[in-house]
Amino acid sequence: MDDDVLSGSPEQEAGTPVGEVLAGLRKTAGVTGQQLGRLVGMSQAKISRIETGSVMPDPEDVEQLATALGASDHVVRKLVDQAAQSHDRITEWRFRSPSVAGRQNDLARLEAKTRVFRIFQPVVVIGLLQTSEYARSIFGTSQALLSKGGKDVMAAGVADGVSARIDRQRILTDPHKKFHLLMSEAVLQLRLCPAEHMPAQVQRIREVARQENVSIGIIPLDTQWNFPPQTGFQLLDDRNVLIDLLSTGVESKGRSDTALYRRIFDVFEAQAVTEIDPILDKYLEIYLDLAKSRSRRT
Repeated sequence: MDDDVLSGSPEQEAGTPVGEVLAGLRKTAGVTGQQLGRLVGMSQAKISRIETGSVMPDPEDVEQLATALGASDHVVRKLVDQAAQSHDRITEWRFRSPSVAGRQNDLARLEAKTRVFRIFQPVVVIGLLQTSEYARSIFGTSQALLSKGGKDVMAAGVADGVSARIDRQRILTDPHKKFHLLMSEAVLQLRLCPAEHMPAQVQRIREVARQENVSIGIIPLDTQWNFPPQTGFQLLDDRNVLIDLLSTGVESKGRSDTALYRRIFDVFEAQAVTEIDPILDKYLEIYLDLAKSRSRRT
């Protein structure tokens, strides 16, 4: 569809909502919402919500719809940029469930749609790499501070959360997904779980690093950081970023935000070492010695 054909159509008017423009393109093309849905693999109901403005359209959906309707590259870019500007703000990422397990399941649904992962953690082992004992310690500490229920409720929540986190890790075996995982060496130094459980955690990181679809980098302790490692975050297909907070997370699909966090990730990645066995060997020896000394004292 040429720009000439679109002359006078809604996108020519400044401030016209993206959904209204897409509806105009569809009508000009003589395509029904149902036909368009079949063409792009999207439900007619979703297309209707986008066109009527009842939902904020994702830039990728806008690009898919406009392209399918034959819009020129110029028009597609204009609509995608307009949709991106609407998303260009950080909002709280609301979990469907307040439980630890529910949050893990929410993350799993989001990760199932992702092909390329870029994850950074400055102080805890990345969730997809955690052993059950390490995860139990992390969840137990956070639940002790945040839970409003009794000890039995808290214990059940932690157990369910650990199970859900370990279940999430099956995604690492999908050869069609690529994982770029970065951590500070501090995640191995900080004693967030009993020393006797850390050798298994160290070995877990080593085993996953051997997978062809996974690259793991560790930023050594003596590194002079080129950017302060303020918080952990996940970049999913470079389309949205999840940023860790104490009791929840925040998300942005804005292009400026995702581009910023991609640049930050690239800075960290350039400072990381991928030959991680020497670092892992050092901490394996440290924790084995600690576990032995504690065993002698008991």
